Amino acid sequence: MSSVPERSEIDEEYKWDLESIYASDEDWETAYEETEERIEELASYEGEATRDGETLLELFELYESVMRSVQQISAYARMRRDEDTRDQEYQAMTTRAQSLGAQASSAASFLEPELQALDREEIDELIASTEGLEEYGHYVDDVMRMKPHTRSAEIEGLLADLSEVTGSPGEIYNILTNADVEFPTVEDPDGEAVEISLANFTKLQKRPNREFRREVYEQFYDEWGHIRNTVATSYRKSVTADVKLARARNYDTAREAAMHGPNVPTDVYDTLLETVDDNLDKLHRHAELKREALGVDELRMWDLYMPMTETESPEVPYEEAREHVVEAVGALGDDYRARVDEGLDSRWVDVYENRGKQSGAYSGGTYDTQPFILMNYQDDVASMYTLAHELGHSLHSQYTSEHQPYVYSDYEIFTAEVASTVNEALLTEHLLETVDDPTFRRHVLNEYLERFRSTLYRQTMFAEFEHRAHEIVEEGGALTPDRLDELYRELKERFYEPAAFDDRIDREWMRIPHFYRAYYVYQYSTGISAAVALANDILADGDESAEQYLEFLKRGSREYPLELLEDAGVDMRSPDPIESALSTYDDRLDEMAELL
Repeated sequence: MSSVPERSEIDEEYKWDLESIYASDEDWETAYEETEERIEELASYEGEATRDGETLLELFELYESVMRSVQQISAYARMRRDEDTRDQEYQAMTTRAQSLGAQASSAASFLEPELQALDREEIDELIASTEGLEEYGHYVDDVMRMKPHTRSAEIEGLLADLSEVTGSPGEIYNILTNADVEFPTVEDPDGEAVEISLANFTKLQKRPNREFRREVYEQFYDEWGHIRNTVATSYRKSVTADVKLARARNYDTAREAAMHGPNVPTDVYDTLLETVDDNLDKLHRHAELKREALGVDELRMWDLYMPMTETESPEVPYEEAREHVVEAVGALGDDYRARVDEGLDSRWVDVYENRGKQSGAYSGGTYDTQPFILMNYQDDVASMYTLAHELGHSLHSQYTSEHQPYVYSDYEIFTAEVASTVNEALLTEHLLETVDDPTFRRHVLNEYLERFRSTLYRQTMFAEFEHRAHEIVEEGGALTPDRLDELYRELKERFYEPAAFDDRIDREWMRIPHFYRAYYVYQYSTGISAAVALANDILADGDESAEQYLEFLKRGSREYPLELLEDAGVDMRSPDPIESALSTYDDRLDEMAELL
């Protein structure tokens, strides 16, 4: 029987090195207690924050020190939990860490209101009077920009205290889907029992036997059907929390609240949706090309992940993937390449799936730790691309941490997805240039097309789904399971018009954890658009463009995302980068059509 191993069965070299954060859980406990005491010191500055420049600087430095500790405590607990989400001890530690973060935020909730009580002239006077405060200039500007949406110290404290409650729908969803739900076991064409999981579902949908894919698809979504009321309730509560928190801060909509933080106009969101909608013909062409490549009369939902090749993905062991990725990022210079190579040798990556492990992949860590990457590596081309993607995030974090003070180290997702997708584009170019095997090359080209489809088109479809879901609540409507299914079905049919649909696909929205982070997914689409432009410049111009790109990585959040990208050479206020990326996608479809 093919089954998912227990974590104890995975070799240590393929596990991330969390001991580099805390040598033991006891050390974590000590750090927790020390930080809890320092939070009380933070609260003692209430009412005194802007007394003079020296006091404000002291408060900034104390706040940063406390939050760095909180983030380290939280990261360790969360990553330990993600190793096996069934482990109740680490679930409890994660909950405690979240509470600690809420305590710290609450204790410092007076800071921004007290700054905002000053006028611009008083702020400038404070900064000019004290050496060291000028470093916080952009941060203070940002705080003043948020003045119309910041409440009194009392209300800000209350909202901070409630953060672990308002964020609970996502936590409940995570535990339900990763720890409690057990997906069925199906028999493959060779008579072997295969256990379906969140991590391997997509891979199983790429198996060549169409009847097996159909069986996996139906069993998987039937299981979601058994918990549809629970998941719908969880998502409804998440959306409701978004809407109520936005109103509490004097925003008209949840979207405005989400996008105001990184200072991205809502027009950017609308431009994305409109531009993609105007170019659905290219996605329809992809679907039709896939139908022809598969030799089927109708493209069904269990065919969507199938590669347009005659075989399953070539096996790509983790070590081979490492070599390809390291070579590919060489286009960014020797320093970038050496960092990737060293990081992979230093156990940044938790490589393989194990029972109870958090599904998907992410890059984690903090300002004071090495980067960490969670993966569920499946020995295929797709997993190799995921490794390149997450390393893009990790290197972005490392460069930012080295070149920016803590206050500017937490870059926005809007720019983060550029860093990850540039690596994917460089990997594609490297593989097409260096690999001669025609089957492997077809899979690389197919992977490019599929990742483009799933990043730009699919994430834009998700963005429209969550936007419309929030609008329903904002207008006083009800997000019932049936309404959510109907909304998703409408979008799926429009985006994948040439395909044939069944009722099970209506539930696909239920398996998307990103929906619990409102107005997040659109940034994958804007990110790939910017990344295509930047990668093309790097490959065409060499060292000069690579240096300009590395400077972008080093800037962190020193400026707002649109400004950072504009300095790097991309204007995301315009539809041009999106249209350019879609044109590249169309060209790649031409190449695949010719190959087939």
